[in-house]
Amino acid sequence: MTAESPTTQDESTPVLPLSQALLLPRIAIESTTPVIDGGEFAVKAVVGQRIHVSSKVFADGHDKLAVLVRWRPLSEENWHSVAMIDVGNNGWESAFTVNAQGPHQFCIESWVDHFASFCYELGKKHEAGVPVSLELQEGRSQVLQAAERSENALRDRLIQLHHQLSGLLETEQVAMFMHEESARLMAQADHRPYLSISPVYPIDVERQAAQFASWYELFPRSITDDPARHGTFNDVHSRLSMIHDMGFDVLYFPPIHPIGRRHRKGKNNALTAGPDDPGSPYAIGSEEGGHDALHSQLGTREDFRRLVQAAADHGLEIALDFAIQCSQDHPWLVQHPGWFNWRPDGSIKYAENPPKKYQDIVNVDFYAADAIPGLWVELRDIVVGWVLEGVKTFRVDNPHTKPLPFWQWLISDVRAKHPDVIFLAEAFTSPAMMARLGKVGYSQSYTYFTWRNTKAELTEYLTQLNESPWRECFRPNFFVNTPDINPGFLHGSGRAGFLIRAALATMGSGLWGMYSGFELCEAAAIPGKEEYLDSEKYEIRPRDFNAPGNIIAEIAQFNRIRRQNPALHSHLGLKLYNAWNDNILYFGKRSEDGNNFILVAVSLDPFNAQEAHFELPLWEMGLPDDAQTQGEDMMNGHRWTWYGKTQWMRIEPWHQPFGIWRISVS
Repeated sequence: MTAESPTTQDESTPVLPLSQALLLPRIAIESTTPVIDGGEFAVKAVVGQRIHVSSKVFADGHDKLAVLVRWRPLSEENWHSVAMIDVGNNGWESAFTVNAQGPHQFCIESWVDHFASFCYELGKKHEAGVPVSLELQEGRSQVLQAAERSENALRDRLIQLHHQLSGLLETEQVAMFMHEESARLMAQADHRPYLSISPVYPIDVERQAAQFASWYELFPRSITDDPARHGTFNDVHSRLSMIHDMGFDVLYFPPIHPIGRRHRKGKNNALTAGPDDPGSPYAIGSEEGGHDALHSQLGTREDFRRLVQAAADHGLEIALDFAIQCSQDHPWLVQHPGWFNWRPDGSIKYAENPPKKYQDIVNVDFYAADAIPGLWVELRDIVVGWVLEGVKTFRVDNPHTKPLPFWQWLISDVRAKHPDVIFLAEAFTSPAMMARLGKVGYSQSYTYFTWRNTKAELTEYLTQLNESPWRECFRPNFFVNTPDINPGFLHGSGRAGFLIRAALATMGSGLWGMYSGFELCEAAAIPGKEEYLDSEKYEIRPRDFNAPGNIIAEIAQFNRIRRQNPALHSHLGLKLYNAWNDNILYFGKRSEDGNNFILVAVSLDPFNAQEAHFELPLWEMGLPDDAQTQGEDMMNGHRWTWYGKTQWMRIEPWHQPFGIWRISVS
């Protein structure tokens, strides 16, 4: 058959013309990480983070390859690059640091490195005593060709190198070819034959608070000494010092907007409210205004601005709840009725989350004919309006019940102009949806941590969060409780139970949060439910924050430990180690430079003492099993020397149901 002869082929079979085959890359670049869904979504990072890149790069034959990872912030035209290291089995690895906030890109480049291939073969033959005179001639020719395609100083230096090689003995030539300066010069002059470039992959680089922060939630209306007197923004000033001293850096408020009257809920979610019941702040909107307005009993716009500034003076950032739901008094129902779905009788369906019913709340319809683009733009403008008031962090209520395209657009649009803005997804739903919210732009997310109590459950979950694809797209915020969730573990476990959950949250993730009252070990529940009795969502709840039995000092120390130890600034890098007791969870975190190594042991039993032999991870420090290491108790500063790998612990919940230790080599 001649080259011109036609071939018979099923029309459904794809044909690759020779002209296209000749254009395909000779070098394969595969399995690149970190990448989410083939690059459809950006990998998460924070300023100053090292991005570890790996890839499978290979080609036919035995030629050596040069492989680079290239990256840049989108705000810059020029790319940075660093060589990747061959780690065997076609694997290549490298890392770079992202030092600027905003969107970044990276890619892999590879080409056949003829000079490296030449040097590799030359070295092997020379060591084996094989004559290499012809190889040396070929090498000198490569240097001369490199000089001819170079300019200025590089050309002069390569001509000089060629001249030097020509006057040396065989062994001296081999040594000069192998010298790192020769490799550097030839690399600069390399014409990169068979250059292959991977797709370009995105990275979203946020500020550090997207990965490391401690959240404290309170209802401003409850900062009062009398349940009959509505607390105000001005009252919150009295709590700032204490919240700061406990080590928190984010002060989060549930909705602070006007509250509707129609179908207002009473105490304990009663369907009928009394005349003095304040209602749920999640029933947003009244004749006073909607999502862009302030509840008048909390104070004025100027009062809010003063609070934002006072919080900042205490090292606290105000976070607001962004709840896209409306009371039946919300101005939108009159101004924009087309944003809602109405029933034939003129009524509107209230919100439900079976078995829960929210008669005081109605939802917008994002895809109603009249809602596009007006509703989407209005919601975006509401967020931007609060950003202009100094709010840079938003906890979003039930984002999984709103369209993903809406979030992808809103978050990218807001952050394009205000890159400091952080969005936390309050989504307790399927794993796929929770991950997808992270992919479309959410900086942080609520998690299943709230319901992971046993060693097996915690081991599985902490491991999952440190593996792909979760590690690239999902930053877990370990809230220990919320106004909606009074975890069952806390109902009867007493002070020890609260310390157990606080230790797990603060040490397990760079992000954690607590709802006011946790520090007082509040646990009274509606029988049979993980809900608070006398829920603050429906009434004003004054508290004595100095009540006996509180864990304020321990929380402050947890947060102090977190700040002082870089190993704890992320959930990433957590490793579980052997402690031979199913009631003790034992794990460690180590900073990337290896200088900070924290070990954590938490008893999961709030009632009984637990004992276990456990292993110090000496192998991670490059130490033998009989090495000596130094231990330091991070709660009280006590120091000691450990001898060997296997140690023993006893944890007493009535004393301290956990151990937090820093390990080092003397």
